[in-house]
Parts: sequence; structure tokens; C-alpha cells
Amino acid sequence: MDRFQALTVFARVVELGSFARAAERLDLSTSAVSRHVAELEAHLAVRLLNRTTRRLSLTESGRAFFERCVQLLADLDEAEQAVSAAAVVPRGTLKLTCSITFGIRHIAAAIAAFAQRYPDVRFEIELSDRAVDIVEEGLDLAIRIGAIGSQALIARRIGTTQMVCYAAPSYLSAHETPATPDDLTRHACLTYAYSAAGNVWSFREPNGREHTVRVGGIAHANNGQMLAALATAGMGIAYEPDFIIAPELRAGLVVPLLAGYTPQSSGIFAVYPSRRHLSAKVRAFVDFLVERFAAKQEWAL
Repeated sequence: MDRFQALTVFARVVELGSFARAAERLDLSTSAVSRHVAELEAHLAVRLLNRTTRRLSLTESGRAFFERCVQLLADLDEAEQAVSAAAVVPRGTLKLTCSITFGIRHIAAAIAAFAQRYPDVRFEIELSDRAVDIVEEGLDLAIRIGAIGSQALIARRIGTTQMVCYAAPSYLSAHETPATPDDLTRHACLTYAYSAAGNVWSFREPNGREHTVRVGGIAHANNGQMLAALATAGMGIAYEPDFIIAPELRAGLVVPLLAGYTPQSSGIFAVYPSRRHLSAKVRAFVDFLVERFAAKQEWAL
């Protein structure tokens, strides 16, 4: 058994979720792909995949082996790159994940500019407002707002975002404008499902002391743009990063609240698995983002 070939086939089957799709990607027959996986399972004396007529799924042993397999293949790839031109010329597929709004408004343009500089790199992009496990899902890179999520990941700051507490003029015309954070408890506040702090909003008081307040309201959503649309329509008060609401603020569709109280700020990070050797494509793209957003953070108010 060619163990390297078997590992490569197994990894592609898991990533693509299908023997047939893996066969097409690797230019092999489906029977050859199935044989490689069967030989690997026989060699390890353990079942790696549960097979049904509808889907494939990893066994517990298969999941643990897949994580090590992905790392091993990446290390082998990087070892080859170390003695070839690929060590300095980014190429291959870069798989990344990012939040929906930040990805569409800011990372998309960065990807387009990067692709012009490095035409041998292609991208597979997953947009999600949840914190995707990049190791488990075989991704190279994540763009994270705020908490990194794991000590096993390396993070480089590419920017900063400032939270904004805001409402539409139509809402404020029908409700008393809050003067302090505690006043928010008497208002309809629009809350975010993936907030690490739950429904607790944080501010810095004029004297520098941190102040938190628990809020609630009639709408709770798992997407920031949805909350921005609801707030713009006059449904309540929202508390969101500037990269989400900056266009509406600049247009006067909503107004910032609680002058003198500073909402919290968060770092924006490029996050990747902890590896001794970082692939040229990931290293180049992260360096590109750092350089691009150091020059201008277009979402800043």
C-alpha cells in the first residue's frame, strides 16, 4: 500500500464528502478511491468512515485520524515547497472563512486585489457568522472579530473595529433618547445570537470605568446586517461593529447614542492553525491583509 497516496485519498474523500467527487478531483476511478480507503482501514485495523447509501461520516477514530492526516499532508506539502520555487511563490487553493458582512464588504475586494498579484492562488470561501472550527473543517485561515476561540491557533491582528450603539430617528421620535447605558433596560434592544457576552452590552464611562448592562427586546438574530436593517426601520436600538453600520451612519439613516460613553472595541484577526511552517499562500495573504488594512480601514467612522 502506498501510504502517502492512501492518506491523500482519504483526506479528499472526507473534505469532499464523496468517493465519486474525490475520484474526480484526484483523476482516479471511484473503485480505486474506495480501495485506497479500504486498504488504509485494514492497515490501521480500524474503521475510519461510516458508509450509507446517502452519506459518509467519520467515526470517532476517523475524525482523530483525519485531523492528524491533514496536518501531516500539510507538513509534507510545505517540506516540498521548502526545496522548490513554491517556497516563495504562493500557489494552490487557499480555504478561508469569514463573517458574512465583513467578508462581502472588505475581504472580497482584498481577495480580488491579491489574486491579481498572485494569479496561481485560487480561493474557496465559506461565509458564516458562527465561529467555524478551521482545523476540523480543513480550512487554512479564518478572519475573526474579537475572541480567537482556541489557544491552538495563531492570530495576527489586521485591524480594529469599534462597537456602536445606535437607533433610527424614527425610533427616537417615539421613545425617550437614552442618556446612560442603564436607560437601555427600558428600551427595545436588538440582540445578536453569536455574541460571546450574550445580551450584555459594555461601555466605558467618562471616568474610564467599565460599565455593563443587560438588555432585551423583541428581536434576536444571528446576522448583523439583519439587525441593522431592523434598527434602520425603527424597530429598536442596536449595538454592532462599525463595519456593519458605517454606511447607514454616514447616510444619516441611524444616529449614534450615549455620547460620552465609549462602546468596547475589538481586534480583527487573521487566524490559522499553529504550525511550525506556514504555507507560502497563507503567509502571503495574511501579510497582504496586514499591509492593506494598515493603510486604510475603510469601515472606521
